[in-house]
Amino acid sequence: MSRRGGGNHPDNRRSQPSPAQQSSVNAAGSGRGRGRGSRGGRTAGSSSSVHPPPPSYASAPVTVPPSVAAPVVPPSVAAPVVPPSIAASVASSSSAPNLPSPATVSIETLSAEVKQKATLQSAPSSQKAIRFPNRPDYGRLGRKIQVRANHFQLQVADRDLHHYDVSISPEITSKKVCRDIINQLVKMYRESQLDNRIPAYDGRKSLFTAGPLPFTSKVFVVVLTDDNRGSSSDSDRKKREREFKVTIKFASKTDLYNLTQFLRRMQLDCPYETIQALDVALRATPSENYIVAGRSFFSPSLGQPGPLGGGTEYYRGFYQSIRPTQIGLTLNIDVSSRAFYEPILVTDFVSKHFKLNFSRPLSDQDRVKIKKALRDVKVKLSHSGKIRSCKVTGVSREPLRDLTFMLEDNVTRKKVIDYFYEKYNIVLKHPVLPALQAGSDSRPMFFPMELCQIEPGQRYSKRLNEEQVTALLRATCQRPPQRENDIKHIVKQHHFNTDNVVKEFGINVREELALVDARVLPPPTLKYHGSGGGSKIDPQMGQWNMINKKMVDAGKVQFWTCICFASRMDPTQFCAELVNMCRSKGMDFNPDPLIPIYPGNPNQIERELVELQKKCKATLDRTKQAGRLQLLIIILPDFKGKSYDRIKRVCETELGIVSQCCQPRQAIKMNKQYLENLALKINVKSGGRNTVLNDAFEKRIPLVTDMPTIIFGADVTHPQPGEDLSPSIAAVVASMDWPWVTRYRGIVSAQVHREEIIQDLFKVIEDPQKGNRPAGMIRELLVAFFKSTGCKPKRIIFYRDGVSEGQFSQVLLYEMDAIRKACVSIEDGYLPKVTFVVVQKRHHTRLFPVNPKETDRSGNIMPGTVVDTSICHPREFDFYLNSHAGIQGTSRPTHYHVLYDENKFTADQLQCLTNNLCYTYARCTRSVSIVPPAYYAHLLAFRARYYISEVENSDSGSASGNRSATNFVLTLPSILENVKEVMFYC
Repeated sequence: MSRRGGGNHPDNRRSQPSPAQQSSVNAAGSGRGRGRGSRGGRTAGSSSSVHPPPPSYASAPVTVPPSVAAPVVPPSVAAPVVPPSIAASVASSSSAPNLPSPATVSIETLSAEVKQKATLQSAPSSQKAIRFPNRPDYGRLGRKIQVRANHFQLQVADRDLHHYDVSISPEITSKKVCRDIINQLVKMYRESQLDNRIPAYDGRKSLFTAGPLPFTSKVFVVVLTDDNRGSSSDSDRKKREREFKVTIKFASKTDLYNLTQFLRRMQLDCPYETIQALDVALRATPSENYIVAGRSFFSPSLGQPGPLGGGTEYYRGFYQSIRPTQIGLTLNIDVSSRAFYEPILVTDFVSKHFKLNFSRPLSDQDRVKIKKALRDVKVKLSHSGKIRSCKVTGVSREPLRDLTFMLEDNVTRKKVIDYFYEKYNIVLKHPVLPALQAGSDSRPMFFPMELCQIEPGQRYSKRLNEEQVTALLRATCQRPPQRENDIKHIVKQHHFNTDNVVKEFGINVREELALVDARVLPPPTLKYHGSGGGSKIDPQMGQWNMINKKMVDAGKVQFWTCICFASRMDPTQFCAELVNMCRSKGMDFNPDPLIPIYPGNPNQIERELVELQKKCKATLDRTKQAGRLQLLIIILPDFKGKSYDRIKRVCETELGIVSQCCQPRQAIKMNKQYLENLALKINVKSGGRNTVLNDAFEKRIPLVTDMPTIIFGADVTHPQPGEDLSPSIAAVVASMDWPWVTRYRGIVSAQVHREEIIQDLFKVIEDPQKGNRPAGMIRELLVAFFKSTGCKPKRIIFYRDGVSEGQFSQVLLYEMDAIRKACVSIEDGYLPKVTFVVVQKRHHTRLFPVNPKETDRSGNIMPGTVVDTSICHPREFDFYLNSHAGIQGTSRPTHYHVLYDENKFTADQLQCLTNNLCYTYARCTRSVSIVPPAYYAHLLAFRARYYISEVENSDSGSASGNRSATNFVLTLPSILENVKEVMFYC
């Protein structure tokens, strides 16, 4: 049974918050943060039982009339201007009076609308610039079961919530220091000036109270005393006391009436400012007691830290967010883990992290790497008898033995090693190492690494290597019962209901996980080659075996060869076994390589590949055979490094070779399962199809097989922290084989650093000779679909991965407009109906089985489990789908949120389509956790990053941390046409 590719979906690119998440509104808990697809909610007066679906949902229209498409703005925030033409650009042609009729739509008309979208770019992320579709109905298909969700219902007393703007002078960037200042203010003035109220503060600009303060605006003077231990002299005491002026100004007032009406009637827009106030109140005490990282809290007191290697360790913690749902407000709680610096000497960190030899001076390259790894890390020194803390700003260019500094007389220079020996009687052990630099470049301070210890509790935000990722996953992998118990323990441990701030705001948290109605959708029947019952298979528990089955549409490989970069392996037998496996699965695979298999030099990969292509071309010319090398099998080097990145870049962007890389430690075993996985990948790389949905074969998939339909998948991956010059990479794939919808063509594009909206979906290229011409990713894929199928798609289904909730409106408006323009650029009036679905994997909702008999072999909920009640959005069209079988740990359901739907999908139609597509993933015989078009886009975006990995990992530029260069976009090499014709990224 082929297992590779199922279950765990890599999410590296989502580890960093989006710009919208970093805004003060979202950071305070607006309820729409990055990838947090789970929703929670409970209101005063609601019963503890799960509310049945309201009957009004069944008749709720999908397309909202233009009269309700205006932005909903909290009272304290100025409304952005949304031009009517913008609303029209995302409304269906049948219901949007402001959109020109199809016959008159032009590129110029739609381009003018793009310029007007600038007003939306600055809109607060908590606002919704448009109204998303109502839920059309509730799904009914599948076997009914119940599951528990890590959502804890809230009850809220009737309070008048007041919002105040806070400004602190001088300005402070640290949230922790800001909280310290407000805490001190409350201690000093609570009884005398604050009417004895306990405020909730978000650490930035917003302060909330459960009732009015006795002023509309007031300035307070707060003296904050630093607790650093050291000398008690008057001069030191003055240095440790800082005075701040804090202005608290009334901003707005809200009560719970609108929230209650929203949750009961489910037809109003959510009052996010009210939810923000309650969320800040629930986060106030944890923010004081623990290390805050996004919406999560970490501390050694929440669980024993463990080593990750390389001078890092993990802390355990928990995630917390308040959500509006169909059962009211709920508190979404989940266990979490994160990497931190080990509190060790800097020399020990450098030794562990870089494995350097301190017996000789470091190279400039090593010095720059150390500078990047330690920049902004806080260290403490105690060599002088008192503890002193400082932040690392860099490292010295010279080693300690050569480093000098100017004495106070501004004339004499003294060696650092002499200074420490004469003043502190310390003989430095590592004089060849550079010194740590603190302070500014104009007034630097230097400290020996061996005397500096990293302060505890500092998040490690750099990229984790493979060993660290493996160690983190191993340490935090929990089976469902253990994770469920840990979540319960967190809720009980924190005594929310006895917390002073929580009580002040009248919030009560129930300690039982929400009981949720769910359904298990039936798996689809899959079609393989042949006729009759033997060609069909019904998966069981999200997996199946294709023994004695042949690919439904086998590819042909006439010209192939193999190059082996592994030093201790003879690839001849492996290639013979792989060819036999491909042939046994129905492929027309020539048993003889075009040129003899030969070993390659792993230190000269690029040269070896160029030479191999020349030999292949010469052989074809000599034998007078038409064609080119179709497949190159590559045995990777034994050692780890960037060889895979280099191979893919050279093959796909320079030589036009479709390649299949193999790990030597796997290839040498020649395991049948491994060979079958390779055969599945090779078949789609040669243009074949492994399997198709039987319903697609018989043309009975609703809203797909009735008319030409193209299914898109789109994703944007962002670089890791510290890679300030690295672009974000957008990838879009589209099905090319209607009605089978299994073969996808892909396109990639680099764009501005950390830009989430895909910029190149549609563009106009200025050609001085031919004039302006339309182009872009959507247009190119639509044209390719027409060439492949002979017809234009009349329906578009667009699965968009990786969008934060705070950017729903911006992404939808921009990208829907680009889709419209791309369609109209092909033919005037060509506007196929579009369904736009956001795919969210980075959320914290987990579903746990109630009945132990209703689980898969890993103890997780069964494949096909879908939830669209209780914990889902009160009004909008969303659902959670667990489409895969668990392998290890606790399965994470994928959250699908429909932002736009002209095709009028019912809940059953979209849920079943999405679930069934998850059984068509080409790389394994398992259903996968995320719909394949989005999965393929994710794979393709990461493949494109390999093309620029050598530039990204260079030490120039980004070491300085200069953010002024982030608008610079590196040029992404073009994928050659013959490679783009197949699913080379699989």
